[in-house]
Amino acid sequence: MAKAQKYYVVWKGRKPGIYLSWDDCKAQVDGFADAKYKAFESKPQAEAAFKESHTKHVAAAPAGGAKPARKSPTGNYLRDSYCVDAACSGNPGNLEFQCRHTSTGEEVFKRGPYPDGTNNIGEFLAIVHALMWLQEQHNATSVYSDSKVAIGWVHAGKCRTTVDHTPDNAILFKMIDQAEKWLRGNKYENKLLKWETEEWGEIPADYGRK
Repeated sequence: MAKAQKYYVVWKGRKPGIYLSWDDCKAQVDGFADAKYKAFESKPQAEAAFKESHTKHVAAAPAGGAKPARKSPTGNYLRDSYCVDAACSGNPGNLEFQCRHTSTGEEVFKRGPYPDGTNNIGEFLAIVHALMWLQEQHNATSVYSDSKVAIGWVHAGKCRTTVDHTPDNAILFKMIDQAEKWLRGNKYENKLLKWETEEWGEIPADYGRK
């Protein structure tokens, strides 16, 4: 059965508005200080909420600026797997990405920050770096990402970013070239799986800056 359409309202983010997918919403709020957003079950609900203050729909942060405790993911995902995520302060902006074991949270690698990057670039590089590491370990374990866009880029073997190539992000584009070359020259047995944030909670590799 097809999943019900959700509508994501962004009150405070890079571009406030109503978005039809979590990936689009995440691009607006991930790494954005004090972002305010929420998912709704219907378009009329989302449109009405967007016209109102976020305070009617999003709980205020605890006193003293402390972040609420993050819930552990729950659901029918593969515990024995690896997961990746990226965080970008700005779009483009300072980019970081990392890989962790899904159930233990053990860090495999962490890269960045790199200037003039985007979340999609980071997700793409994180997946490829995870595949490269797993191949070195002769490990066919599955890899999760919450970015459908980046998974599609990896399957296509091409990072289809439209971000401008600048002197500041030259190292990122060098990494992209290396990743694309690796994808052309290597086969991998690992399954690339979409992390279902709405069902399971934040991906364990999340930077926790929302």
